[in-house]
Amino acid sequence: MATDHSDQAVAALARERVDHRFKGLPPNAEGLTVGELAAERRSLFTGGFTTPVLALSAEALEHNLVAMERYSAAHGLAFAPHGKTSLAPQLFERQLAHGAWGITAAVPTQVRIYRAFGIQRIFLANEVVDAAALRWLAAELDADPDFRFIAYVDSVRGVELMDAALREAGARRPVDVVVELGGGEGARTGIRTEAECATVADAVAATGTLRLVGVAGYEGEVPKPDGERVRAWLRRLTALAAGFDAAGRFEGVDEVVVSAGGSAWFDAVADVFAELPTLSRPVLKLLRSGAYVSHDDGHYRHLTPFNRVPEEGELHPAFRLWAQVVSRPEPGQAFLNAGKRDAAYDLDMPEPQLIRSARDASTRPATGLAITALSDQHAWVTVADGTDLEVGDWVGLGLSHPCTSFDKWQLIPVAEADGTVTDYIRTFF
Repeated sequence: MATDHSDQAVAALARERVDHRFKGLPPNAEGLTVGELAAERRSLFTGGFTTPVLALSAEALEHNLVAMERYSAAHGLAFAPHGKTSLAPQLFERQLAHGAWGITAAVPTQVRIYRAFGIQRIFLANEVVDAAALRWLAAELDADPDFRFIAYVDSVRGVELMDAALREAGARRPVDVVVELGGGEGARTGIRTEAECATVADAVAATGTLRLVGVAGYEGEVPKPDGERVRAWLRRLTALAAGFDAAGRFEGVDEVVVSAGGSAWFDAVADVFAELPTLSRPVLKLLRSGAYVSHDDGHYRHLTPFNRVPEEGELHPAFRLWAQVVSRPEPGQAFLNAGKRDAAYDLDMPEPQLIRSARDASTRPATGLAITALSDQHAWVTVADGTDLEVGDWVGLGLSHPCTSFDKWQLIPVAEADGTVTDYIRTFF
């Protein structure tokens, strides 16, 4: 749901000046606005960009946006992609344009960023018991009757803290909440048993500041997840929704919210949500997968549900980090000028994919290269015998885990397949 305010706020990003804050950008672009630099359509390789530089594929981004729009529509799912993956308002705008219901946040700080860019529907997939954040939220809800906000609750104590903070703030609108069902013993947040879920729901009903609108959780936290375990947990979630509805717990709401969905099991979410029986009022079946927008070359490449159901579509990795060979101190060893400050490394090491020759700009597969470790500003590369690799060559790296790729770069070039940079994505981690 885009608004004039969001359009104006995103458009204002193009008026920001390019300077030393944004790594990898051409030094001779200093002082240009981001929009002016984008209009020059510089080459990522010959346009003055310095290494390391992270780029997003224009073609892969558009493909992924369309793929998940089609998937959600085909399965009757509303879609609120997890914005923590990118915290990039330009991408939020494109996701909303591709049919997203709203955007999911992880913490109140992210909600504030979303609101600064006019996002009207926000699902906070976390508990919030911070009194200062709740005071701000109350004021935001009271000031904008069109703002839709939903958050998790998973304890009576949490409900008490929310109620006290909202009462103290003089909140006029109740905060919509969903009871979070935990993934199981030893999982992350969330209530462990259905009986405890009912107790927390009772606590919500006893307040005048909160309104129960549904149930939710994250199937990725199911211990030792596989298709059977994940679907069993999802059926607990839908049964909880049906039981709450039968007990009259959603009296007075226009629709019941049932939400789940990381980026590894959204096929299971679609399957089980399709089994949900008819309730007393319409159901918003809300999927929250976020990593799809950039996808990756590691963790999610192997876990995407499209690997299990290829007829439904596919996702394309959109990130590539370009670094330069700065040292060949020994046979079989090389060092690139990109390290922990530049590349995601929390799940998998970066994957060498292409070599661009410093001599003649030709490209070839990065066969024979492997990254074994990262220092703060260096990648440790093993080089197989017979592999042609010189100081000065550029190496294109595939990355794992979008969340920790976006958070290292504040302004990311969007490049077409030939290297032409057409836009720059501003992030706010």
